Amino acid sequence: MALSRVANQLKGCVPRVSTVLLRTSSSHAAPSDPQKGKVASEQVTMPDTLGHAVGPERWELLARLAGNEDPFEMNVKKRTKGTFTEPTLIPSLYDKRLVGCVCEEDAISIQWMFLHKGEPKRCACGNWFKLVELDVSKFGGQ
Repeated sequence: MALSRVANQLKGCVPRVSTVLLRTSSSHAAPSDPQKGKVASEQVTMPDTLGHAVGPERWELLARLAGNEDPFEMNVKKRTKGTFTEPTLIPSLYDKRLVGCVCEEDAISIQWMFLHKGEPKRCACGNWFKLVELDVSKFGGQ
């Protein structure tokens, strides 16, 4: 009971901050309008899918409208040479990322490993991977 009372007291004290990162076709393009689809206008009488979307779904729709087909960086990346001197580069906003390697074309299992920023790592099949910082110049934001 006391825990819920403290949570209710803290509810108004913590400011909420949200950041929207959207990929644009060039670094000079303006970010997408966060109110797009939400505000009634003379042309639109009822909100469309974008107007009804909230949270991650809305962020994904806005990112796709801005030209980013992979807003969560979840698409499969093609391996490069995979040598120690030229590893496959994996972009990330964080210091570590879970990566899966399909070692052979007809493999039925995935080799999972954590990559840490700045440290190249070798998969069991011999391919090298390296975590690099995501190029945020391709993103616009508020």
